[in-house]
Amino acid sequence: MNILDKIIARKKEEVTFSKSTISIEELKDSEFFGRKTYSLKESLKSKSGIIAEFKRQSPSKGIINDKVSPLEVASAYENFGASGISILTDKDFFGGSFDDILSVRNHINIPILRKDFMIDEYQFYGAKSIGADVILLIAACLTPHQVAEFTDLSHELGMEVLLEIHTEEELKHFNKNIDLVGINNRNLKDFKVDLQHSVQLKNQLPDDVLSVAESGIYSIEDFQYLKEKGFNGFLMGEYFMKNNNPAEAFEEFISNI
Repeated sequence: MNILDKIIARKKEEVTFSKSTISIEELKDSEFFGRKTYSLKESLKSKSGIIAEFKRQSPSKGIINDKVSPLEVASAYENFGASGISILTDKDFFGGSFDDILSVRNHINIPILRKDFMIDEYQFYGAKSIGADVILLIAACLTPHQVAEFTDLSHELGMEVLLEIHTEEELKHFNKNIDLVGINNRNLKDFKVDLQHSVQLKNQLPDDVLSVAESGIYSIEDFQYLKEKGFNGFLMGEYFMKNNNPAEAFEEFISNI
C-alpha cells in the first residue's frame, strides 16, 4: 500500500465519522455557506499567477513549518500579490484543519483553495461551509465519472474546480466543465519530481484550458521555465513555508520575478 492508498483509506474513515456528527443540513446553516465566492480563474489572469500555499507538514518532508499562523501567512501572501491561497485541511498527514481556513476567510479577499483528498460529496458541502472558493480533485484517487459528478456539484455550490493530474492516463479525467487543470510535478505515489514530464502533459491539454504547475517548484529558474512553457498558474507551498518567515520569502520571490 503506497502513501496515497493510506491517505484515502484514512479519509474514508474520517468522512464516515464526520457524517455521523454533522449533517449536510447543519453545514448549510454555517456562516459562509451562502457567501459569494471568488474566481481563481479570473484572479490568475490579473495577479502574479501564484497560488501560495499554507502547509505545516507533508508525508514526504515531515514537519515543514508548524510555528506560524495561517492568518499571518495568508495575509502576507495576499498583500504581496498572490492570485490565491491554498490551505491544507487534512489533519493526519498534513497537519491541517477546517480552522486554518476559518481563521482567514473574513480577512482576505482572494480565492481560497481547499486542498484535501475529496472522495465523497459530503466533503464538498463541508468545503462550502468553511468558505472555500475552489476545490481540488485529484485524478489519482477518483474515476472520470466521479470527477464529472464532483465538478457539477462544486459548480452547483458556487465553487470552481482544479483537477490535478500527473500521468497521461489521467488526461481521461478531464472534461469541458473543469475550470483549471493542475499538473503535479511530483508523483504522489513515490514523490519524485519531473518538470519536463509536466510540460509534456500540459501540451496535450486543449489550448484554452488554464493550467497550473503544482509542487516541486524549488527555484526562480523552475518558475521561469514553467512560465515560458505556457503555464498560467503556479501552486507553491514548500518553497515559502520552509523558511522561518514565509511572508518574507514570498515577498522576496515576488520582487525577483
